Amino acid sequence: MERKLWETIVKQCAPVLVDVKPSNLLILAREEQDGFAEAELPEGIEALVLSRGERKATWLLYRRDRLEAELVWPQTRAFLQAFGYRAGEEGLSAMLLRLRERYAAYKEGKAAFPHEMGVFLGYPLCDVKGFIEQGGRNCLLSGYWKVYGNVRKAKRTFQTYREVRDALLRLLSMEDVPREAELTA
Repeated sequence: MERKLWETIVKQCAPVLVDVKPSNLLILAREEQDGFAEAELPEGIEALVLSRGERKATWLLYRRDRLEAELVWPQTRAFLQAFGYRAGEEGLSAMLLRLRERYAAYKEGKAAFPHEMGVFLGYPLCDVKGFIEQGGRNCLLSGYWKVYGNVRKAKRTFQTYREVRDALLRLLSMEDVPREAELTA
């Protein structure tokens, strides 16, 4: 995969790449899609296309084990049932297909944005519920998501996400730097 595409992936998905988050959305321009489709993803990471438009595609990059662990909580399952997920009856694959259906309906202008996506992205349930109840207003903090609950924990999480993104971008930038042995040859 070409470096520019990896930079895009790292900028949008570093937390899932280093296994500190269950999933991330990846939005790719048309010219990036072929390279991504042919790419070999890091071990443990799966990809599901949520929508393809003329100019962009939206993918969900996820770690199955982490995502299943996020969605297993009874409160989360009960919350998702309100959006047509048969939590407890369906496995992760069926739940992801339901998410894709809801996102596609949104993209086609047939439904509102599926805000329950936040729990699939690993956002705290209280923040996802707060966002829905408040219509995105009156949050206590805005960063990777809008926070309605534990601000201190969210700040630490945001910092972790920034740190892993920056570390991976530094590693990518070092790919072109000649190694010491190459300099002396």
